[in-house]
Amino acid sequence: MSSVSTPASTEAEFSFKSIIAPLVAIIVGIFMVILDGTAVNVALEKLMVEFKLTDYSVVQWTVTGYALAQAAVIPLAGWLSDKFGAKQIFLISVAMFTVGSFLCALSNSIELLITFRIIQGLGGGVVLPIAMAFIYRLSPPSKVGVVMGMMGIPILLAPALGPVIAGAFVEHASWQWIFLVNIPIGIIGVVLGIRTLPNIKRQSVAALDLLGMILAPLAFAALVYGVSVGGVDIVTGESKWMNTNTLVGIGLGVVALILFVITEFRAKNPLLELRVFGSGNFTKGIIVQWVSQIAMFGTMFLVPLYLQRALQYSPLETGLIMLPQAIASGVFMPIGGKLSDRFGARPLVVAGMAITMMSALMLSRLSAGDEIIMVMIPLAMLGAGMGLFMMPLNNHLIQSSPQNLVGRVTSLTNAAQQVMMAFAVAVLMTIYSTRFSNIMADQPQGTKPSLSNYTDAFGYTFFILVFVAILGGVLGLMLKKPKVAEGTEKGQADLHMMVG
Repeated sequence: MSSVSTPASTEAEFSFKSIIAPLVAIIVGIFMVILDGTAVNVALEKLMVEFKLTDYSVVQWTVTGYALAQAAVIPLAGWLSDKFGAKQIFLISVAMFTVGSFLCALSNSIELLITFRIIQGLGGGVVLPIAMAFIYRLSPPSKVGVVMGMMGIPILLAPALGPVIAGAFVEHASWQWIFLVNIPIGIIGVVLGIRTLPNIKRQSVAALDLLGMILAPLAFAALVYGVSVGGVDIVTGESKWMNTNTLVGIGLGVVALILFVITEFRAKNPLLELRVFGSGNFTKGIIVQWVSQIAMFGTMFLVPLYLQRALQYSPLETGLIMLPQAIASGVFMPIGGKLSDRFGARPLVVAGMAITMMSALMLSRLSAGDEIIMVMIPLAMLGAGMGLFMMPLNNHLIQSSPQNLVGRVTSLTNAAQQVMMAFAVAVLMTIYSTRFSNIMADQPQGTKPSLSNYTDAFGYTFFILVFVAILGGVLGLMLKKPKVAEGTEKGQADLHMMVG
């Protein structure tokens, strides 16, 4: 982001006290946005009851709509901040997220809730990239790592606390409080930002890739929609893959995606820099990243549903059971970062994927009589595996991309992460629904689902993730240690890790 410049103050004059107030404003915005990314997962079962829904393919859009909205605006963060000023865009984004939260709490239908979640995502998508730019603006070069470490605490805590806080609200108050709690926090963030954030000088900008900006969200949303409405009809047991809605969604998505790729290669200033895929090492690395994200986000979506629907745990209990995954990820992330300096990304990716594969295998072999510790152990293993190679893989992607395109890698990978999250939810829910429908079709008519029926369907879905993790491990073996060009700062990779 071209608006990031070296702070005017010298390192000798630098004091952490001088940046505490703007850091608090930044942390408030970041924490609120990341928290809501995981909080809604534990409320899905409650939303199904609240809005009298029988099909997960509808309620899942409260998650996928939010993710796709973020993916649509993340690539615009740099352009918007250069054009209109980073401070102004940051404050507008936090305010938009806060208004979206208020509207979500007022929703009286699932359609309105999904719409307002999209507004939330549009506001929240640019908060984190611009926040990272402010950190580089506020800190002298030798202190960036220290300040980034301070920022890492709320970034790691938010996903861990999201399900617990949301579970407490759903169980002891109402699901609306998941969103209402953002209102005072957002107001505080805006007021602090107005008073404390520095004005970063606006920059001249190139023409915006309007066609790419239209085609990318259209392609990804249509594909996710097509996949989510496919599968087997829960009532009739008939396949829905040849239904008009499914075919139109997937067909429109494929056409829009092809046009988007052509547009991006022809554009002088593309929305997403696809030319980085000319590096084979980068391509293999980002596919590994996509595979890991499918496993992680798929698990974070499926497990709360299994715990509440099959095992009858409360939302708060569900949030607490999910906690080991986030804690293990936070513990192993710095370990992976240190080991990567010595061994490179490949051994850590392979080891992490092996742990992820074992975690998915354990989840797939759950039986109706298992203790809850048999769920918590593989969740902790998944968090440890992901934490082990998350930073090394991000460093690998930065170092593997052509040096003239390094500055565009973060937007591409962050937008792709949100898209992969949406696809993971849509694909795995379709697999689960299809399996569950097939199981119930073999039961006598009128039979209520049993614990073993749910366990069978969820176990089958997790078994798919075993092969996903194996694919990631095989691709990880093919990674080569990139040659780091002189001038490529490790801080760039650290920044990318935090944003991703």
